Amino acid sequence: MRLLPTLVAGALLAAAPAHAADKMTVLLDWFVNPDHGPLIVAEELGLYEQQGLDVELIAPADPNDPPKLVAAGKADVAISYQPQLHLQVDQGLPLVRFGTLVATPLNTLTVLADGPVKTLADLKGRKVGFSVAGTEEAMLTAMLGTVGLGVADIELVNVNFSLSPSLISGQVDAVIGAYRNFELNQMDIVGRPGRAFYVEEHGVPPFDQLIYVAHKDRAADPRLPRFLEATERAVQFMVNHPDDAWKLFVKNHKDVDDELNRRAWRDTLPRFALRPAALDTGRYDRLAGFLKEAGLIKAVPPVASYAVAVR
Repeated sequence: MRLLPTLVAGALLAAAPAHAADKMTVLLDWFVNPDHGPLIVAEELGLYEQQGLDVELIAPADPNDPPKLVAAGKADVAISYQPQLHLQVDQGLPLVRFGTLVATPLNTLTVLADGPVKTLADLKGRKVGFSVAGTEEAMLTAMLGTVGLGVADIELVNVNFSLSPSLISGQVDAVIGAYRNFELNQMDIVGRPGRAFYVEEHGVPPFDQLIYVAHKDRAADPRLPRFLEATERAVQFMVNHPDDAWKLFVKNHKDVDDELNRRAWRDTLPRFALRPAALDTGRYDRLAGFLKEAGLIKAVPPVASYAVAVR
């Protein structure tokens, strides 16, 4: 058993009840990046240990695997996405959302700032790149619908995750699925700035971009609220001390200490959930209805069957 470290940062780390150091495996959705700030900062500040947790953060070899591994009981928690959760639950995976990491969409439809597309209506007859069929196409369809267009009015091009390069090279006129905290900064750094149309401002219901999921049978696991308590305290520290938090973030992840990730850190900071355990059932119902209307899920299940607020 590890010894609990001395409390840090005064009031931020108010005394927590003593627990045994319970092991917990958390699968990230991708390699470590600023989207994972609260988890890394919680680790560096010893906040997991103060909650009696021995947390192991693991980047996946395949970003599609984490929810499946949690559903199979091979890991405790996975970082996933609200839209994907709806699809996975519809497919029968026994998953439950128990917390939120990034509380706003990050997806955008992005064009070149100096390009010919000034409004969504300008997309008529043009090429739009995408990486992931399904939810991205549904979002694009909704956005086009706000200006009286449909997917038949554009040419869809699978750019295989090469979003900003395909846009900069002129292969496509727009891309759907570019993240506002990454691709926009990447384009600006190379001198080809972009302009974003935010999905939630153009016909797509707001949603939680990144969420924490566990196996449905473990929704009452007492480790889950302690995990969220640690990440909540980490977000508070990040908001109050962004520069110090950045230093903690890159301390053991030198590969992300560059201009792109510094900019992404700045732009992601206001989007982290200040109350990760809070659940907006209306938000989940609305997105489920949106996905059903798009034909991506068969039914709109009760929110309580796949999303909970742990205490």
